[in-house]
Amino acid sequence: MRRFWILRALRFAAFAIVAVVIASAVVMGLWNWLMPAMFGLPAIGLGQALGLLVLSRILVGGFRGGMGRRTHWRHRMRERWDQMTPEQREQFTAGMQRRCGPVEPRATEQAS
Repeated sequence: MRRFWILRALRFAAFAIVAVVIASAVVMGLWNWLMPAMFGLPAIGLGQALGLLVLSRILVGGFRGGMGRRTHWRHRMRERWDQMTPEQREQFTAGMQRRCGPVEPRATEQAS
């Protein structure tokens, strides 16, 4: 059983390495195709493309793990909303409208 997990981990690592190399090659190809012609910048190599990919991830997205946190927050808020009484929902909606301005109801809420 342990051998299966080791093999699976090695397969995942190999896939991750191949994916990073392919992504770096795409960034390198796009850079070398566009940037020297448009802005007179020098061509870059595969290592520099990887560095650019990591730098852009840090500056734009961080390393938070993608959509997981946003959907977790939405799920938690949905649970809280479902536990509220109609009066509490009305009070919450009124408070949000005071802070953020009026919001049109969603299509699913209009039908009910």
